[in-house]
Amino acid sequence: MGIKLKRVIPALNRIKDIEKLSLDAHAASSGAVELVGRVKIKSLEDLAVYYTPGVAYVSKAIRANKDLSYKYTSRGNRIAIISDGSRILGLGDIGPEAGIPVMEGKALLFKKFGNVDALPIAIRAKSAEEIVAFARAIEPSVAGINLEDISSPNSFVVFEMLQKELSIPVYHDDRQGTAVVALAALTNALKLVGKSVKSARIVINGVGSAGVGIAQLLISEGATNIIMCDTRGILYKGRKDNMNPMKESLATHTNRGLLKGQLQDAARGADVLIGVSSRGAFTDGMIKSMKKNPIVFALANPDPEISYEKAIAAGAAVVATGESDVPNQVNNLLAFPAILRGALDVHARKINTAMLLAAAATMAESIPKNRLKSDHIIPNFVADNFSEMTANVAVAVAKAAMSTGVARVKKDPSAIRQAVKAALKRYSRLEADIAKLNKKGIITRLLKRHE
Repeated sequence: MGIKLKRVIPALNRIKDIEKLSLDAHAASSGAVELVGRVKIKSLEDLAVYYTPGVAYVSKAIRANKDLSYKYTSRGNRIAIISDGSRILGLGDIGPEAGIPVMEGKALLFKKFGNVDALPIAIRAKSAEEIVAFARAIEPSVAGINLEDISSPNSFVVFEMLQKELSIPVYHDDRQGTAVVALAALTNALKLVGKSVKSARIVINGVGSAGVGIAQLLISEGATNIIMCDTRGILYKGRKDNMNPMKESLATHTNRGLLKGQLQDAARGADVLIGVSSRGAFTDGMIKSMKKNPIVFALANPDPEISYEKAIAAGAAVVATGESDVPNQVNNLLAFPAILRGALDVHARKINTAMLLAAAATMAESIPKNRLKSDHIIPNFVADNFSEMTANVAVAVAKAAMSTGVARVKKDPSAIRQAVKAALKRYSRLEADIAKLNKKGIITRLLKRHE
């Protein structure tokens, strides 16, 4: 890259310069990622092996058995990050070209933290059918699809259709990644207050991709008392106002007591309050009306439903947000590199619920009991061994894929762990840079500038 991180960090302290700095950095490097060859062509013999006539024999072998494309090509470690540019950061529908830098940034994270080769692909499409058709067409070239920054309701429709139609993993980070990290954090939070996910009354405010993903994963984990809220209030079976097929399905599987009213009515007597909605949605009064030792996850970005400090002052026993400069940051970076790494290592046909639950459980267990505290319920990029956690989560995902029959190949878990740790051996150097950014609160301020 044209501008090294060690030179960028001092400049980031001058936050007013971030626009120019970012533009200069992207121009100097011509983007964040590049495609490089794995082999070198040093002779005519090499050329004959990797191009004509040698590749013809490889093609014939794959024609006889399509799964050999995972063995003889780089497909097995390659995913496509697909976006239509309709919901980019806090900028909204800015178009596919403007979405490219964000997709490249995501691709960079996949490579740095999971050694996954990700192709950033921004497409010109306005309908769910167009996006599905594109993903279906490129399936033979990749081992997985990561849907990114697609607006609702297309994001729901595309995800559901591709899950059914493709024989490779389809991953939606807002939906699955957020759910995994939130479940891991909630598992540890409930341990601290002596409650269980099966008996806790859990209120989720927000029925977008993240809210739906969290609710579905919690139900799979055994939660039986979930109440969902949107801008019109509590979801219940039979509600007619502002409903859609996804909300109707959730209303059928949640709120068995058919409670009606607004968010404050749902929060009263709740054990857990999770927000994936908007700034200021939670009040002191809501938290004070909850049961003893309430748990509050205010996950709206860049500004949470209630600040960490205010939630604690209102009586919350455990608080998590998406912010980097307070404890318990629920960050999808903890999940997506490891989940895709594990799925790719066994050439999985899909990412199923068992794999997501395994990822969440392993992530939660990565914090030893003697270090589990109200301000440390989820792995921290600086204080914890990130590479070890990533390796363990990848192994757990791969094992779940093998045990549920969606893996094309079986691999020794110890070999997967060693490969992941070797790929992340440079993380310790980046870890120091992240520590400097976090210490100064720079990451949070940068995120806020996107809104």
